Amino acid sequence: VPVASNAMTDQLDLSALRPMVRAWLAEDVGRGDVTSRTVIPDGTVATARLEARAGFTVAGLGVAGLCFEMAGEERGGVEWDPKVEDGHRAEPGATLARVAGNLRAILMAERTALNVFARLSGIATLTSAYAEKLRGTKARLVDTRKTTPGLRVLEKYAVRVGGGSNHRHGLDDGILIKDNHIAAAGGIGPAVRAARMNAHHGLKVEVEVEDLAGLGEALDAGADIVLLDNMSVDEVRSAVEATAGRALLEVSGGITLDNVEDYARTGVDLISAGALTHSVHSVDVALEVDL
Repeated sequence: VPVASNAMTDQLDLSALRPMVRAWLAEDVGRGDVTSRTVIPDGTVATARLEARAGFTVAGLGVAGLCFEMAGEERGGVEWDPKVEDGHRAEPGATLARVAGNLRAILMAERTALNVFARLSGIATLTSAYAEKLRGTKARLVDTRKTTPGLRVLEKYAVRVGGGSNHRHGLDDGILIKDNHIAAAGGIGPAVRAARMNAHHGLKVEVEVEDLAGLGEALDAGADIVLLDNMSVDEVRSAVEATAGRALLEVSGGITLDNVEDYARTGVDLISAGALTHSVHSVDVALEVDL
């Protein structure tokens, strides 16, 4: 059963990931898989199944398949047959995909494929748990830039699969004035005004504040979005009342599964949680070979 419905979940271009997957495989294989080369006769063909060992939200199945397919390109080919789609809930023991072809190639790709799939599914699973807490509120769950270097496009994809939305993909697609920018500019007002003066007119200006006084400065300066950093639920509730719709409000810092619903019920527009990508546990999945 699908646990997420988001039009952005199909925006993962597997063909663009080929150089990345090639580098992953090269990292693991090095000069060659000496174990398979010495134990498994050349040309051995087999089938295998990707099996869920626990319940989780599936994400990155196509990336795992690409790992197997690329490993088999020079070894007679490997066929990938997925049985579920990203965004579906897998139950323990479920067969997620089948792979068939050159056994050396299958085993060569196994660890790389499982690693990336388990991590992305872990992100989607945690995101879906957070998103469930926000049901019935207007708050939207978003991620952060606290991603693994080189894997941002995949980790943010997994967030979408889990029912969350993406914040900035990088420093080039949104203005977020944080404490160091404020210090360098000489205050919240000067920082917001400088952004207004020097940025493209189509970019919204978001500024991070730490208290209600900072919120007032940001609103007076005309910020489009104000990020309430590490504020208590009561402080956020007061901020919503004080803002009265003049800007979008985002909450960040110290967001957990235990308190995210309380923050959502204050009336904020966005809740960002770095934990979606930086504190996730990989799911339990295995590849079983059938000879």
